[in-house]
Amino acid sequence: MTDPADRDDNLTPPPPSTEAMDHDEIYGEDGSIRQDYLTAVGAAISGRDVEFLREHVVGLHESELGDLLESFNSQQRQALVSLLGEDFDFASLTEVDEAIRLEIVEALPNTRIAQALGELDSDDAVYILEDLDEADQREILAALPFTERIRLRRSLNYPEDTAGRRMQTEFVAVPPFWTVGQTIDYMRDEEDLPESFSQIFVIDPTFKLVGAVALDTILRTKRLVRIEEVMDETRYRINAEMDQEEAAQLFEQYDLLSAAVIDENERLVGVLTIDDVVDVIHEEAEEDIKRLGGVGDEELSDSILSTVRSRFSWLLINLGTAILASAVISLFDATIAQMVALAVLMPIVASMGGNAGTQTMTVTVRALATRDLDIYNAGRIIRREAAVGLINGFLFALIIGLVAGAWFLSPGLGGIIAAAMVVNMLAAALAGILLPLLLDKVGADPAIASAVFVTTVTDVVGFFAFLGLAGWWLSFA
Repeated sequence: MTDPADRDDNLTPPPPSTEAMDHDEIYGEDGSIRQDYLTAVGAAISGRDVEFLREHVVGLHESELGDLLESFNSQQRQALVSLLGEDFDFASLTEVDEAIRLEIVEALPNTRIAQALGELDSDDAVYILEDLDEADQREILAALPFTERIRLRRSLNYPEDTAGRRMQTEFVAVPPFWTVGQTIDYMRDEEDLPESFSQIFVIDPTFKLVGAVALDTILRTKRLVRIEEVMDETRYRINAEMDQEEAAQLFEQYDLLSAAVIDENERLVGVLTIDDVVDVIHEEAEEDIKRLGGVGDEELSDSILSTVRSRFSWLLINLGTAILASAVISLFDATIAQMVALAVLMPIVASMGGNAGTQTMTVTVRALATRDLDIYNAGRIIRREAAVGLINGFLFALIIGLVAGAWFLSPGLGGIIAAAMVVNMLAAALAGILLPLLLDKVGADPAIASAVFVTTVTDVVGFFAFLGLAGWWLSFA
C-alpha cells in the first residue's frame, strides 16, 4: 500500500473552492463584470491554468457563471467548460441565451450531459433539455435512472410555456393522518428531498391534492398533532397546462412563494416556485418589448444571418406601409408643388402622431398582457385615451401653429398644420388602443402586429389631413 504522503500531488488535484467570491470582486459599479476579473480569467483559460479557474470560477453562483460565459467568445466558452470538467455548474446554462446554451451543450457528449442533468433540479434539467432535438433528448433520458427519466419526460410532455414545463417535480408530500412528529422525522431521514422548499403538500392515497402546510406552521406545532388539523386548503393550485404567464399573475396577485401544480385528474405532479416565476415575468416582459420592436425571439448572441432573418420580415411589412403613405402623398403632388413649405412641415405631423400612437399602444399592449384591460373597463380607457389625444392635440397644435406661422410668415399655414395636428393626435390615440384590442379579440398577438398598423394609421391620417386641408386652403387663396 502506498503511503499518502508519497503520492504525486499533481495526480490528485485539490477539491474545488466552495467559498463564494464577493459581488464587488466580480462586478463593477455599472453592474457589468469587472474588466480586470474578466482579463484574469481569460488569461487563465489561454494558459490552461486549471488551479486558478478552480479557485476563482468554480465557486461562482450560477447566475455569475452565466454572465461570465456570455462575456467570452465561443472559443473561450468551450475552453472554459472543458477545463472545468466535472466542476462546471450546468445550472449556469439556465442563465444564458439559448444560442449560447445550445452551443455549449451540443459540443458535449450526451453521456456527460445526462450525468450533469441528474444532479440538477428537475425544472433546470427540463429547461436545458427542451431546446435539444428529440434524438438527443431520448439518448440523454435513456441514460438517466428510471425515476428521474419519468419525471423529466412528464414535464417535457406538457406544452411549451406552460406551468408543467416550469414546475419542479421534487416536492414533499405526506398523508393527512400523519402527525407533525412523523412528518419531521420523515424529512430528517429521507435523503431524496428538494434542496429547499417552503411548504409540505398533503395528498390522499390516489395522490390527489388535499391541502398544504407551511414549514413555519410545522415548526410551531406539537409533535402529536395530526397534519390534517393544521393544513390549509390549497386555493391557488395551478393546472399543469395553464399558461406560465397566467400562473405568474396568480403569484403576483396572492403574494405566493410556491404553488402546487396538478394534472387534469387533480393529482399533484409538481410545484412552481417564486424563483421560476420571476424568470417567467422577466421573459414575458422581454418578449413583449421585442415583439413591439418587431425583432421576435432575437438574442444578443445570435449570428448575423439569424438576426437578419429575424428582422427582415417586419421591415418588409414596414416597407409596404411606407409605400402606402407615399401613395397618399402622391395624391397631393400638385398641392405640394404650389407650396414647398408643405414638404418641410409634413414630417412633423406624421412624427408627432406616430410617437403619440406608440405611447398609447405600449400602455395598451402591456395592460392586455397583465389582464388589467378587459371588456369591463375598455370603454372607460378608450374614452380616457381619446381625451388625452384631443388635449395633447390642441396643446401641440397651438405650439406648432405659432411656430409654422412665424417661420413661413403665413398665419393660414399655421392654422392648417394646427388643425391637422389635432386630427392626427386623436387618430393616433384611438389607433393605439383600438388596434391592439381588435387584434387581441381575433386571437392575434397585439405585441407583434400593433406597431406596424398604428404607424400606418398615423402616417396616412396625418398626411391626408394636412395635405387635404392645405389643398382646400390653397383653392381659396
